Amino acid sequence: MKLIKTPVKGMNDVLPREERLRGKALAAIRETYAAFGFDEVETPAVEHIENLTGKEGGENEKLIFRVMKRGAELQRAIEKGDELADSGLRYDLTLPLARLYAANKDSLPAPFKALQMGPVWRADRPQKGRFRQFTQCDIDILGDASCLAEIELISATSLMLTKLFAGTEAEKFTVHVNDRRILRAMALYAGFPEERLDLVFILLDKLDKVGKEGVKEEMVREGFDGAAADKYLALFDRERSGSVADFCAFLSESGLDGAIPETLDTILACVKAAAPATATFVFDPTLVRGMGYYTGPIFEVTLDAYSFSIAGGGRYDKMIGRFAGQDTPACGFSIGFERIITILGDMAQKQAATPGDGVALLVEAGADGALMRKVFADAAALRAQGKRVTVLPLKKNAKFQIDVLMEEGYGDVRRIYKD
Repeated sequence: MKLIKTPVKGMNDVLPREERLRGKALAAIRETYAAFGFDEVETPAVEHIENLTGKEGGENEKLIFRVMKRGAELQRAIEKGDELADSGLRYDLTLPLARLYAANKDSLPAPFKALQMGPVWRADRPQKGRFRQFTQCDIDILGDASCLAEIELISATSLMLTKLFAGTEAEKFTVHVNDRRILRAMALYAGFPEERLDLVFILLDKLDKVGKEGVKEEMVREGFDGAAADKYLALFDRERSGSVADFCAFLSESGLDGAIPETLDTILACVKAAAPATATFVFDPTLVRGMGYYTGPIFEVTLDAYSFSIAGGGRYDKMIGRFAGQDTPACGFSIGFERIITILGDMAQKQAATPGDGVALLVEAGADGALMRKVFADAAALRAQGKRVTVLPLKKNAKFQIDVLMEEGYGDVRRIYKD
């Protein structure tokens, strides 16, 4: 059987140039988040299937890569018609973190500020910047019920994005902020039944793709009242230039606690006070976020020059309680690392190549032992100075070899000939 040299659909090989770009981006992310006091943890790629299918992951639960039972257990499951999978590849980093915290909370600081970076898997439809295997970078604050957590998460991520995109066409971005409880109150005010609100929010989340008429059509198709859909969608035309509290004043009759919009006003005021000039912060009542585990404030980042989001998160105060039996305040922010790398890679290709600070020592064939010892001694001395140094045989087509090395960041190329 002939072997296949291309990766599985939706997964990519990473070549040296992109791996260097990814490494620099990950280093910048680590450095920025460490400055805010986040400690890095790691969780396994494989999770219990019971955890992954616990109704916390929203639409992502339909995209799980399941791992089948093995050996006799698999055979028994087949014979009994039972579930064939006992685990699956994680579809995000939040649920594994909740499990880790529930199992280790007594030995962790409170509140706990966690950083995670690693691959996740979703059986999604691949497209540019969207893969079936991709890297996520998450920061979470566990054990803090105050809005300090949201402020810290948004501030840290805003600074990180500013560093990554500094001086590029993608440097301007917008942070959209909302609260799931405001979403709920607006839907109830419009007349939707409480037991079907999750479906209402799934349909609303398509607003930027299909428009108001498209959302209404889907709502009616799902059996919702057309008048309720009209009333609901009209709410998003309300003036938003004032405070969140002013916008939400009419929702008091739907049972919305007045402290909820006031908290969003506090979050927005605080993050704006220390915001980079390239960042904009807005209250966005249409923001949904797809995960079913969000319980309060939610946020999402869009690049002004692009039509998609690159980061998102929110508060999920109920998830850890499902593992530990006691609710723990939790809030997190996740960046779309692959989309960021796609954007940075596209920009790098558009820019003129500039020589790097690497040193390449090209040794002519037939060099004797004495010359070889000198070459490697020189290489060691350069590395001791902090230089990136490679030692290679000098090829016959030296010009092409040097051009390639220059593109790979070796701005100092030295040809070494035997006597």
